[in-house]
Amino acid sequence: MTAKTYTPRTAAAGVEAALGLVEGRWKLLILFHLFDGKVLRYSDLERAIPEISQKMLAQQLRRLEADGLVARTAYDEVPPRVDYRLTPWGQALCPALDAFLSWTERRDDESPPRPAA
Repeated sequence: MTAKTYTPRTAAAGVEAALGLVEGRWKLLILFHLFDGKVLRYSDLERAIPEISQKMLAQQLRRLEADGLVARTAYDEVPPRVDYRLTPWGQALCPALDAFLSWTERRDDESPPRPAA
């Protein structure tokens, strides 16, 4: 695979598109709960993120699935069982988010103290 060459405009557009995949209050929380190969049922995610409504959880999972970050498996059982896991592409996001967390931690280490208001 050949590395792309970016201009400031195309790089900004690419970053905007990437952020669009994970934007919003809930998507990153869902992704973090699924990292490291975890397979969770819908009810597990409800318990893990109690502040999210059922409607919003369902919407966000559908969006993550449509974007190729999450895989949904429905089993032909009674009662119905559905579980969610990250796709390989979704799991590949983990190092980027770890780097983002490390970057925010550096701010605390490197920034001068802010003046009092």
